[in-house]
Amino acid sequence: MAVVALAACSPAQTPTAPSQSMTGMSMPTTTQSTADAAVATNTVAIKNFAFDPAVITVKAGTTVTWTNSDQDPHTVTSDGKAGPLNSKPLNQGDTYQYTFTVPGTFSYLCTIHPFMTATVTVTP
Repeated sequence: MAVVALAACSPAQTPTAPSQSMTGMSMPTTTQSTADAAVATNTVAIKNFAFDPAVITVKAGTTVTWTNSDQDPHTVTSDGKAGPLNSKPLNQGDTYQYTFTVPGTFSYLCTIHPFMTATVTVTP
């Protein structure tokens, strides 16, 4: 029994990522690298069913541009009852821009894939 327990704990067994040829929708295979720290940038890539970076910080007056690199459509929509972000569905290669004029923290998501979330923090 001890041999079986050691084999089950072995790090040599690594799960494989799902195939990109799955019909329907492919899911992200990695975690978002910027989930814990805000990044100073004004561009966000939509790729692998995630906003990258997921947390950004910009100064008031900055225009942020989102670009969809996925084959599936995505939206950039404020999370909650009201908010400034409200894109149409973005197809591959489409962009959405918004100029943040008021300081604050703005959470957003993709309404088509609500597990896709991110945040923009606007400083004075």
